[in-house]
Amino acid sequence: MKRMHIHVAVEDLNDSIRFYSTMFGNTEPTVLKGDYCKWELTDPVVNFAISQRGAKPGVDHIGIQVETDAELEEMNARFTAAKLPVQEQTEITCCYAKSDKAWTVDPQGVAWETFRTLEAAPVYGIPVIERKSKRNQRLHAARRMNPM
Repeated sequence: MKRMHIHVAVEDLNDSIRFYSTMFGNTEPTVLKGDYCKWELTDPVVNFAISQRGAKPGVDHIGIQVETDAELEEMNARFTAAKLPVQEQTEITCCYAKSDKAWTVDPQGVAWETFRTLEAAPVYGIPVIERKSKRNQRLHAARRMNPM
């Protein structure tokens, strides 16, 4: 099963947790850390995360979470077939999880992630701003060279 993923950067984590928990029917978060919170919902089927680690408040990135290597390969093949810029990452630690991932960017510059979570991690991982800045520079440059 694939699950939609949305990550929103927020200014006040506690206020945002209260708001989104209410929006999701008073559902408790699946992961709750001092700077990060995630709900893996079944209705609607979505992995919704918030953190105070984005460059600015708002939608940080969107993605699709998969359960198997085959599903991840299928998603990555779509990017390749469409000649989209792709950055693949294996066993990377981010968002308190170790995952295999692939990133691309849409025509508006919104980062899209496909990923398979391998296991939980005790730390957030690579600083988001540092990682995103380098990744987005490469992906935006590749998109300019190969527009859809």
